[in-house]
Amino acid sequence: MDQTDVLVVGAGVVGLAVARALAQKGLEVVIVEREGAIGSGVSSRNSEVIHAGHYYDAGSLKAQMCVRGRHLLYAYAQERGIEHRRCGKLVVATSEAEIPKLKSILARGEANGVEGLRLIGGDEAHALEPHVNCVAALYSPVTGIIDSHGYMATLLGDAEAAGAMLALKSPFEGAVRDGNRWVFRTGGDEAFEMAARFIVNSAGLGTHKVAASIEGFPAQAIPRQHLAKGHYFALAGRAPFTHLIYPTPVDGGLGIHLTLDLGGQARFGPDVLWLPDGTTEADLDYQVGPERRTSFEADIRRYWPGLPEGAIQPAYSGVRPKISGPGQPAADFHIAGPKDHGCAGVVQLLGIESPGLTSSMAIAERVAPMVELD
Repeated sequence: MDQTDVLVVGAGVVGLAVARALAQKGLEVVIVEREGAIGSGVSSRNSEVIHAGHYYDAGSLKAQMCVRGRHLLYAYAQERGIEHRRCGKLVVATSEAEIPKLKSILARGEANGVEGLRLIGGDEAHALEPHVNCVAALYSPVTGIIDSHGYMATLLGDAEAAGAMLALKSPFEGAVRDGNRWVFRTGGDEAFEMAARFIVNSAGLGTHKVAASIEGFPAQAIPRQHLAKGHYFALAGRAPFTHLIYPTPVDGGLGIHLTLDLGGQARFGPDVLWLPDGTTEADLDYQVGPERRTSFEADIRRYWPGLPEGAIQPAYSGVRPKISGPGQPAADFHIAGPKDHGCAGVVQLLGIESPGLTSSMAIAERVAPMVELD
C-alpha cells in the first residue's frame, strides 16, 4: 500500500498553509479535498480582511495567531506579489452608549500587541471618512484586505514545489489505525486507500465529521459544533470610503460591516443567522434572500446615513463552523495534537473561523512541530 508521511484533509486556506509548512519541513504530504477546486468552502465565503487582532481575549490562540499571522501574511504577500492593501479600519460608535465597547476593544488590542490603535473623536473620524456617522471610533491602521484566492494559489504552488500532492474530488471517508500509521480511504470517482503516519484535520465545515470518522479518536475530545450563516450584500457603484467601516460587535460576529475589495467595490455583511442544531452540510442553503435587504439597510444607515435607496443587492453567503453557540462567549481556536487528546498521529483543527484567513500561516507554524514522526 502506498504511504505518505502526512495526510492533510481540506484544501482551504489553513489546510494549504499547513501543507506548505510540512512539505517545506521535508515531509511527504498528501492533501485530499472533496471539492473540485481549492478554497471552495469557508475560505471562499468571507470578507478577505487581514485582521489586526484587537477583538480577541489576551493570551487566546485567536489573539496570538491573528497578530503573528498578520505579520507573516503581509510579509508573504509582499514577497510573492500577492495583491493586498493595508487600507485601515474604523470601528465606529454611533451613540455614546457604545463608546465603552470601543475602549474595551482598544484595551484588548493593546494587550495583544496590536500596533497603532487609537481612539478618536467623531470629528477626526469624519475627517478621515466624510460620509461616516459616529460619535467616536477606534482607528486601526494595520487592518487590510488581500486577494485570498491568489494567496491560496501561491500556498499550493509552494507546497507542490516542495513535493506535496493534491487530490481533488476526494472526500475523506475514514481512517483506521494499523501499527504506527493510519490507513485512510477516500470516496469520489477515483476513490483510493492509502497509509499516512499523521493526519491533520483541516476540513472546515467538515472537520467534526472527519474527526468522528477516525476510528478510536476519543469522542469527548471533539467539541460540539454550531453553524452560523452570514449573508453579504454588494453596493451598486463605488462607495465613498477608503477605510473599512465596522460597527461595534454583536453576538456571534462583528456586525454588518463595510469592506472593500481590491477594485474598490464595497460589500456589506455578514449578519449572523444561527442554524438549527443538527443541521448538516447537505442541508445548507447559500442563497441570499432579497427580504434581508431592509434589515441590512437599517444597520448600514446607522453609520452611513447617505446609503442610497435600493443601492445594495444580494451577493453571497457563508457558514462558519463555530464551537460556541448563541449567547455563549466566543470560543477560541481548537488546535489539538496527540499530547492534548491522547490519540497518536492526529492533529485536529476545529472551530477555525474568523480570523482564520489572517491566522493561517501562524496556525501552520504552530501545527508543524506537533507532527512528530517516530
